[in-house]
Amino acid sequence: MNKRQLIQSFLAASALSFGLGAAHAQALTPIKFQLDWRFEGPGAFFTHPAAKGYFKASGLDVTVDAGNGSGGAVTRVASGAYDMGFADLAALMEFHANNPDSPNKPIAVMMVYNNTPASVMTLKKSGIAKPADLTGKKLGAPVFDAGRRAFPIFAKANNIGAVNWTAMDPTLRETMLIRGDIDAITGFTFTSLLNLEARGAKAADIVVLPYPDYGVKLYGNAIIASPKLVKENPAAVKAFLSAFAKGAREVIANPAVAIESIKARDGIVNSQLETRRLKLAIDTVINTPDAHAEGFGQINAGRLALMASQVSDAFATKTRVNPDAIWNGSMLPPAAELNILKK
Repeated sequence: MNKRQLIQSFLAASALSFGLGAAHAQALTPIKFQLDWRFEGPGAFFTHPAAKGYFKASGLDVTVDAGNGSGGAVTRVASGAYDMGFADLAALMEFHANNPDSPNKPIAVMMVYNNTPASVMTLKKSGIAKPADLTGKKLGAPVFDAGRRAFPIFAKANNIGAVNWTAMDPTLRETMLIRGDIDAITGFTFTSLLNLEARGAKAADIVVLPYPDYGVKLYGNAIIASPKLVKENPAAVKAFLSAFAKGAREVIANPAVAIESIKARDGIVNSQLETRRLKLAIDTVINTPDAHAEGFGQINAGRLALMASQVSDAFATKTRVNPDAIWNGSMLPPAAELNILKK
């Protein structure tokens, strides 16, 4: 083979290699994913498998974006702006029941927070030690807060009388409690507890009344998907959930390492604080007795039906929530892949 033939052979091989590479890149299915909140500790469950390349290895090109609340995540998936997301199941139920004619109502495909992270938090000096003590008190939370929205369920379960609500921006919630402007707040435990400490409250002086500990067995956040994606490419959803489960196993095993993927997305986060937040989320809503009983990622049909009824009443939805329209577990990974919880 002469020099000219060698060059031609090299160019042909290069073109073939480039073509195969381009074909491989084109083969990746794009998935736009919307978080429920900012890049904080629990978000590592999604940024870690992305950073490790697990989604790409499953044939997906996943973009993970920060969010500003579960309601926003639901509506953005419903609008088609995002393919999948992470949202409180109650917010998803509310959207379904209030938008019965919407053609693109998202569907929950995997449970992540088996128990709601919602709780009532206060300071010992308030004199509030149990749910019944909340009667007549001034409570504060943003109007869209999951704990505030579900408070009627908590109140009914614990015979709490009328309370007075004050609305505020999320950034002011814990500050107003510290200042004494309100008697108690609702919020996600792993968010507000650490925010209170950051504002000077001592852990020993904070009273936490978690909803699950007081008779409110609501599910928390789930991975949701657009019905269009579920119908047209269920294999992509299944691949996403499988890659997510692989990453989640590592996040639970080593939260401090997983936080590195959050730090990479937002350089100003406090890694130590967010590691604490992640561990608190794992301990309170993910690696729980209920999750062990039902299996990570899965639901109990009876419990889901009860929650649907409770949300319909508490949120005064236009139509009743249909639990069968909310959940589709057919794309979950095999049981062996879902066996990721610590004993």
